[in-house]
Amino acid sequence: MSETARPILSLHNVGKIYESKGGSIEALRGARMEVAKGEFVCLLGASGCGKSTLLRIVAGFETATSGEALMWGVPITGPDPSRGMVFQDYGLFPWLTVRQNIGFGPASRGRPAREIKETVDHFMDLVGLGRFADVYPHQLSGGMKQRVAIARVLANEAEVVLMDEPFGALDALTRERLQDELLELWERTRLTVLFVTHAIEEAIVLSGRVIVMSPGPGRIDTDLTVGLQRPRDVSAPDFNDLRRELAAKLHSHHAKVAA
Repeated sequence: MSETARPILSLHNVGKIYESKGGSIEALRGARMEVAKGEFVCLLGASGCGKSTLLRIVAGFETATSGEALMWGVPITGPDPSRGMVFQDYGLFPWLTVRQNIGFGPASRGRPAREIKETVDHFMDLVGLGRFADVYPHQLSGGMKQRVAIARVLANEAEVVLMDEPFGALDALTRERLQDELLELWERTRLTVLFVTHAIEEAIVLSGRVIVMSPGPGRIDTDLTVGLQRPRDVSAPDFNDLRRELAAKLHSHHAKVAA
């Protein structure tokens, strides 16, 4: 089967149970999902619904208790550069410059110095950081740090970018600007993006599909295609119809948990 005919990511009945001295906690139950190459998919849900757990299983940072997660039909058994993770807290090395942070992956894999420079220059320009090559993370704004984190993943030859509420710690204006930049980057590269958020508007603005997760234990409740034209107008009636539909689902989940 060709790569275009099969999903790049597949989850088959994935569950996750955490064991502790106080007993077992079931974080995820029976998750089934497929993501095609080049899709931008948002995982939407309240805190504690298993979004980050699912993302970490796809990243290979955690192992499913049941079921399996696959990339190109091959079981995911651990981290791999083909699946790059972008965290809310950036995860940059403070002792490295922007250039060194972005080039860390290729350098650690023994790529030639000239190739590393060309790769880093390309992705620094792609995210608009060419003037900041020799700056350290503590000298950057939050938005610029997140651009470095995204460029570092791309420079490491990721096919899938996994983003765990990457803009959650940013102010509203910076968040909106980075959403626009991420969409522009996605449209230029057609990377596969799996993006975790608890913000309904962010999910609709960014994604081609919104997968709604319900808590206790986390399950995939709804898989909704976003058929709105880009760029999306948050004040448009069809945008707000979809926002209300998703809000109603999340509120129903909250009501069930509270009951």
